[in-house]
Formats: sequence, structure tokens, C-alpha cells
Amino acid sequence: MAAVRRRSAVGRLVAVLVVVWLIIGMIAAGQRHYFRGSKKPTCAHVSTTVITVIAGPLNYLGANPKVNCKVPEPST
Repeated sequence: MAAVRRRSAVGRLVAVLVVVWLIIGMIAAGQRHYFRGSKKPTCAHVSTTVITVIAGPLNYLGANPKVNCKVPEPST
């Protein structure tokens, strides 16, 4: 029974840490104005925003993730 409680407590701790990590990433993306944008976001803009959020606190240690996307154009 104690092992189940311990596993449950560890699971809650991990969940809280992940949520805090992502919130810090969202703050970093907001400070870089990634949530403001044109009406039609590009692949590179969306990808850079997502990677910045996932990088979380690493943004404050110097990480500045950027993504370049090249989406194939349909032939005419």
C-alpha cells in the first residue's frame, strides 16, 4: 500500500513539474511576442513558438530555438 502512495506522489510531482516547465516556456514565448502574429501564421512561426514553449526554462539559460520550414508548393 505504501508503494502505491509513493508512486502516486511521484506521479503528481512529475505532473506539477511538467506544468510549471510549460508555463515558464509560455512566459518566454510571450516575452518574445510569439503569440502576436499575422492572421495567417507560417509553419516557421508556429514551430518556433511550440519549440520555445517546450524548451521552457532553457530559454532563460540562453536557448533561442528557431525553426525554418519549407512546405512544398502544389504544382500548377
